[in-house]
Amino acid sequence: MLRIPLLVLCVLLAFFGLVGAQIDERSLVDLTYSFDEQTIFWPNNKPFQWEKTAWGMTADGYWYASGSFCMSEHGGTHIDAPIHFGKDQHTLDKIPLYRLVAPAAVVDVRDAVAKDRDYRLSAEDLKTWESRHGRIPIGAIVLMHSGWGRYWPDKVKYFGSATPGDPETLHFPGFSKEAAEFLVMERKIDGVGIDTPSIDHGPSRDFIVHQVLNGANVYGLENVASLERLPATGATVIALPMKIKGGTGGPVRIIAILP
Repeated sequence: MLRIPLLVLCVLLAFFGLVGAQIDERSLVDLTYSFDEQTIFWPNNKPFQWEKTAWGMTADGYWYASGSFCMSEHGGTHIDAPIHFGKDQHTLDKIPLYRLVAPAAVVDVRDAVAKDRDYRLSAEDLKTWESRHGRIPIGAIVLMHSGWGRYWPDKVKYFGSATPGDPETLHFPGFSKEAAEFLVMERKIDGVGIDTPSIDHGPSRDFIVHQVLNGANVYGLENVASLERLPATGATVIALPMKIKGGTGGPVRIIAILP
């Protein structure tokens, strides 16, 4: 349990440095897509809607702007809380804060995806990564870099289907069941992330990766942006979602601090 406060302390020290020191913006990477009318949501989920409710100078002579928005929990850069596919597991507001701040292990499978658009990251891919970069840390966030982000926000290309509104026609890469089991049983990670619409690959019908990870109280980050900017190891990820009481997921602002 000592890893928890120590990790948080190290992140805070690395991020803020000495009191009064200026943050080096070059060490920060935004891994989040903006929410707008082009934001991609899972098929049949309510899209992002935003409207101005007040916008301009008031009768008293000062500027005032306000708006309202509406969306489903699972769209854009968002988090799947463990309750999403894990009965009695954490809802969004119950995920401990320390689990949302973690070392990143970035697994690059772009070459494999170039040959198979439905590629599933394997346990062997993870072991090969470890042979080059060392053991995946306990409490890490494992990020699958497929290169799929190059298609955002083109729904047809991003969902890999001429009918992106039909969930039975989708094609894109994801994690494999074996990789998910390896990560939760042998590496004790806190979360995973991916630059595609789902941690399960497009043709999945049983969402077994969600079942394995969420069932072990592990969350998933989907539609993660700009993974090409992260090194394989050494970065720290901070993924802070909207704190929706009882939520199964929600929008999340993800940043990385480079080593």
